[in-house]
Parts: sequence; structure tokens; C-alpha cells
Amino acid sequence: MQRFEDLAQQFATHFNNRHFPEQPATLYDAGEYFLGIGGKRIRPVLCLMGNELFAEIVPDAFQVATAIELFHNFTLIHDDIMDNAPLRRNQPTVHEKYGSSTALLAGDVMLVVAYDYLLKIKPEYIRKITNLFSRTAREVCEGQQLDMDFEKREQVGMDEYIHMIELKTSVLVAASLRMGGLLGGAGERNLHHLYEFGRNLGIAFQVQDDYLDCYGDPAKFGKQVGGDIVANKKTFLLIKALESADKERLASLKALLAGNAADKVQQVLGIFHDLKVDQWAFNLKEHYLNEAYRHLDEIAVVAVRKEPLQKLAQFLVQREY
Repeated sequence: MQRFEDLAQQFATHFNNRHFPEQPATLYDAGEYFLGIGGKRIRPVLCLMGNELFAEIVPDAFQVATAIELFHNFTLIHDDIMDNAPLRRNQPTVHEKYGSSTALLAGDVMLVVAYDYLLKIKPEYIRKITNLFSRTAREVCEGQQLDMDFEKREQVGMDEYIHMIELKTSVLVAASLRMGGLLGGAGERNLHHLYEFGRNLGIAFQVQDDYLDCYGDPAKFGKQVGGDIVANKKTFLLIKALESADKERLASLKALLAGNAADKVQQVLGIFHDLKVDQWAFNLKEHYLNEAYRHLDEIAVVAVRKEPLQKLAQFLVQREY
């Protein structure tokens, strides 16, 4: 069984080629530019790992993994436009470099080309893979809309937030694994547990991401600590604090969210500390990680084949960046 790092290198070798025609260069160069920025490429490699969990990796897995990576980058281009973000991975975003109209088209064509790659796989897999891919793409868009809706609401329930994270983040992680498992010949029971492993891991990953925004080392995390607090972004920690605060702390927290105090981040973190939200977030992350492991344990393959997924899961939820 291969480590994530080894499979990531194999995928990079396969993926780092031109995916679009030469003309019109004003459109296709924007897409190539964004793909050239790089990224962790967790989702496509999870597809390869899902395949290798059950059988030797087949060439079709690289086609599906490429489609997954193109889809993910399509969502990032559009997310950056919606967020009016100037940078992505410390480089200018596509809309900053090429303009919003070209960025929209670059994202759109990236999604179209993703489906072109799906059509390259063996005919017996096309229907199942494309159905799952399309369902997942729709769910990710639903999650993004819910995320935007929540920005306009004063109060968001924890169950609502978890559902949004499932759609926006977890389902693509889960579907990447399941698509790989399908190509590896897994049965429906194993595919169910593989999907649930990914879904729970995706939620744990987001809890860690929210935690790092408040408590991470900026030198490792790559961005200013407390950015979500400054932006009043609803996260696991803020929603829990709003739900569990007493009357006095709730009033203080709402006042801080409504204002722009110079020490806003420090004051909000102080309230989080008083409410033990940081410890709660750690426990929540462990809950979803344990759920992920429970489903991985249920998959009917020898334990040694699961080790790369176990190690990757541990890394993703304990990372400091």
C-alpha cells in the first residue's frame, strides 16, 4: 500500500500537463494559470487511495481523479469571485488577474472539461461515476449557497452549520473515496462505509480548520489568526459560543460582533476561553474522527490496506496549517 505522499507525486506527474486548448488564450490561459498555483490535491489522491484499498490502481482512477481536481478548482475560482478574495495560495486570484467575466468562464469551462475526463473511463463505470459526480457537484453548490445565506442571518443552529459543512466540504471528500472504491471493484456495503468514513473525516477537517483560524500559529497556518472573527464568520466555535453563553457574555459577544474594536480578536478569544469552546471543539473533532475510524474498521479488507487512510486522517485533523 502506498503512502499519500507517494500517490500525490504520481498524481502530480499525471495532472501537471495542459488541460485546455491554446485558443482563445484569453480564456484558457486563465484556467492554466490557476491550476499552476497548485494545492494539496487531497481529493483526487483520495480517489486513488479508495481504489487501492480494494485493488491495484487502474488507469481510470487517474481520469476520475483529474475530473475531481478540475471540479474542485472550478469551485475555488467561483468562491474567490463571490468572496472578492484578492489572493489564493498567496497568488492573485483569477478574477484579480484576468477580470471577473473571464474568471467565471474559466471556472465554467473547467467544469466542462472535468466531464470530458469522466467520459474517458470504461463504459461499465461511466453511469455510476457520473451520477455520483453530478450529485456531489450539486450538493457542493447547495452548501456554498447555504454558507452565503448564513452570513446574512444573526443566528445559525449547530445542526444547520454541520449540514452546510457536509455539503460544502464533506461530500466531495466522501465521493472521491467512493468513486475510487467503485473502480476498485468494492461491493455496496464497503462503499457505504468508505463514503461515511470520508463524510465524517470532512467534518472533522473543518472543525480543525475553524480551530486553527482562532488558535493556529500564523507562521504555519499561512494567514492571520482570527480572520474569521474579524469577518464575523459563523464557525463551529462562534456558533457554540452564541449557544452556550450566559446573558452577560452573550451581550458582550454580540457587541463585539457588531463593532470593530482594535482588540476584537483578543476579546472574542477571551470569551471563547471562558466558555471552554476551544476544548469543546477539540472533543467535537475527536468525535467525528472516531466516527470516521469506526466506518473504516467496518470495511471488509485486511487491516494493513487501511493504514494509509488512517495515517492521512490523523494528519488532516492534527495538522497545524
